[in-house]
Amino acid sequence: MNNLVIKRFLDPSFFRSFSRPTASLTFLLYPRRNVVSVPSVEEDGETVNFPRDREDTGFACGLNWALAGKGVIVKDKAFRNLKTSELRQKGATVAESLSGLPVLVRGNALGAASEISKPQFTFGSLHGVHKWRSVTTHISSVSDIYVLDGAIASSSKCSAKVRIISDSPSAIFSLSNVLWKVPSRAISHDSCPLTVYVASSISQGVVDAVRLGAQANENVIAADIDCASLILCGKAFSDASATKEALATLSEPVISARGGIPLPARLLVSDDSVILLFAPEDIIQSCTYQLVSADSGVVLSSQDVAPYFPIKNSSGPSLFKFPIAVVLVTSDSSGTIPSISKLSPGQAAYHFLAGYHNGKFMPAYNKGPSSVDALELAKAFLSKLKDNQTTSFLINVNEGEKSVTGKVFLTLVQSALSKNIPSFHPKGGDLKGKYKSFLSCRFQEIPEELSF
Repeated sequence: MNNLVIKRFLDPSFFRSFSRPTASLTFLLYPRRNVVSVPSVEEDGETVNFPRDREDTGFACGLNWALAGKGVIVKDKAFRNLKTSELRQKGATVAESLSGLPVLVRGNALGAASEISKPQFTFGSLHGVHKWRSVTTHISSVSDIYVLDGAIASSSKCSAKVRIISDSPSAIFSLSNVLWKVPSRAISHDSCPLTVYVASSISQGVVDAVRLGAQANENVIAADIDCASLILCGKAFSDASATKEALATLSEPVISARGGIPLPARLLVSDDSVILLFAPEDIIQSCTYQLVSADSGVVLSSQDVAPYFPIKNSSGPSLFKFPIAVVLVTSDSSGTIPSISKLSPGQAAYHFLAGYHNGKFMPAYNKGPSSVDALELAKAFLSKLKDNQTTSFLINVNEGEKSVTGKVFLTLVQSALSKNIPSFHPKGGDLKGKYKSFLSCRFQEIPEELSF
């Protein structure tokens, strides 16, 4: 590849052309009645040498040009989708798990100010060097590059494809548990894949530049929603929770554009019933053993629902039938909200939008950054509930002196499915006014159909 071509690939204007479009209860986790079959995917590991002459063509050329299109020039070899045994042969080790790393995001749609401005993510003062290019230049400088292709959500139509480009086999080894496997060449056929750059051995100076004034730490997670890109510096790749949070945020626009609804929910499967659960973390942590996955995030489509990330039971299904019920959890000690009640679709969308718990509101039950508007998400959610005539319930876990969690909570869920639950009627108080005050200040023109 001549210098002119390489220079053009490193021109920021070129990369902009690659931007994407705007009591007792037994739960049977994986009954066959709830499973939607999906094509099997085989692992394939490929070694790609950089094409140095006209005879070296085919896949090697295609992958290297694709990496160059993402700002990474292969110096020697690129290893794509290596198996676990192959990664170990390349020196991959199990990195010590991290937790609690902050996720720096540009493009948060939930109303909070972005931690990263566009000029900060794109251009910096580190010797006049493009910060993003500093990372890609570092990856380009190592002899061997490791590539992992996968997806967020297992839905064939609504998933977001992801390509990870790393300087470390250990990072690929760790992140392979974060993504669903995809068929060979799925990324090359996708119109808007997400890109993750892992720079585990990058210099401290570049880490400081990418951190952009955040708390001093050699491990950095920085995401740009508009550019569909994520940067992981140092050992940040070993913080699975924060990495998943960043990937979920980046994937939301892609999933939405493909007809799916990205929801911060979990799945419960009881007998022949799939249940979509929206609940705060304390409730989730009290019954993780009964959840399909403790990770937040599912994609709801017209026919099915899929978890964002691989589930704890590797032999279990990756796709489930459309939920028979929706359960929203709130916490209210004022006595206004009954312990359990049935909601109309409009009420379900309203309480989903508010996300009320312990005196605070969390729009769309999303505790992290988001790239989709919560009101638009509530409208789409309402439409799916109406189209599928899905029954919704509101459970108050704090009606008395003791909070309802664990098995007792699961018993309430079972009651919702098996008993004649009365419709929601508040018991007085000023809670309705608090809802209205918060939502009217946060969102404009809430549809009349959405009601307390």
